[in-house]
Amino acid sequence: MTTFGELFGREPDGRWAGPGRVNLIGEHIDYADGLCLPFAIAQRTVVEVAKRTDGRLRLRSRSEEGGFDGDLADVGPGRPEGWSGYVAGVLWALREAGYAVGGIDLLVTETVPLGSGLSSSAALECGAALAVDDLYGLGLGSSAEGRKQLVDACRRAENDVVGAQTGGMDQAASLLGTAGHALLLDTHDDSTRQVPFAPAEVGLTLLIIDTKVRHSHADNEYGARRASVEKAASALGRPSLRDATVADLAALDADLLPRARHVVTEIDRVRRTVALLDAGRIAEIGPLLDASHTSLAVDYEVSCPELDLACATARAAGALGARMTGGGFGGSAIALVPADGADSVAGAVRAAFAAAGHREPDIRATEPSAGAERIT
Repeated sequence: MTTFGELFGREPDGRWAGPGRVNLIGEHIDYADGLCLPFAIAQRTVVEVAKRTDGRLRLRSRSEEGGFDGDLADVGPGRPEGWSGYVAGVLWALREAGYAVGGIDLLVTETVPLGSGLSSSAALECGAALAVDDLYGLGLGSSAEGRKQLVDACRRAENDVVGAQTGGMDQAASLLGTAGHALLLDTHDDSTRQVPFAPAEVGLTLLIIDTKVRHSHADNEYGARRASVEKAASALGRPSLRDATVADLAALDADLLPRARHVVTEIDRVRRTVALLDAGRIAEIGPLLDASHTSLAVDYEVSCPELDLACATARAAGALGARMTGGGFGGSAIALVPADGADSVAGAVRAAFAAAGHREPDIRATEPSAGAERIT
């Protein structure tokens, strides 16, 4: 295993971790002025980083090929390509925002499972952002408001440098997460609120079912969905679909109607889920998770056979509710299950995948965890 010292000829200044995230509900609406309810998870990406005295970036990873060796001044839209764009883009975005940042040496030593729908990209961005914040003394990581500025830099890295037209939900969850809570993110004004969500306290478990089907948010499908939502809002003469009703959508063309319907109904499902969690009624959110998956599969068409099978099988085996999580076209599903039935649900899903000829899924329990942090 190659060490930081072997790669760069010196020791790192520290180690930082950015967690992945699960979105409990509120999918594909963070770019539509919607409401999302993600939380940080224990799975995380770890980076070892050392500050440089020049503007050079040397970026390497133990889990992915390639990297980058060049000047920060050369970073910009589309440069560098591959995973290193997520890191280099963060420094570019901070510099664009007026912060005095320079070069770094960085090694990625651990990763959130890549392409699993648990936002490995945001985990990498946020771990790197917190490292740069610490090493260059920006002072943003010590407060919620400061971390929101890091969220914006990470989002800009993904949008403007990598070219993936995602919203800011993933980065907000990774940087602002709190143990025992989900993060209610209002993307209309970027306001946040911690919502109690601790399934274990009421005898429940949330399972993550990684289907092992890989995807990329930078592909044309994701951008096409976002374009449809923006076109639907424009056709209705609205800045966004945030406050539209299902009845308002009747004026839309048949190709835009289902995409818009998902956004409008998903925002309502988030509101109803938050109300139940605030009231301590976690077990009652299952039907909302189910309805969210149906909407994503039918109206938004971002599911896949493996995700549909995982959700249907989990429900049949006793889950209170199940849905795909993340951008879709593969990745992971979540299932809310009674703690004493978690093993049987997981076993049923594995058996169903085997019978269908799919790869064996990776299934694990998760709980809301703390956000990005320095670990040494």
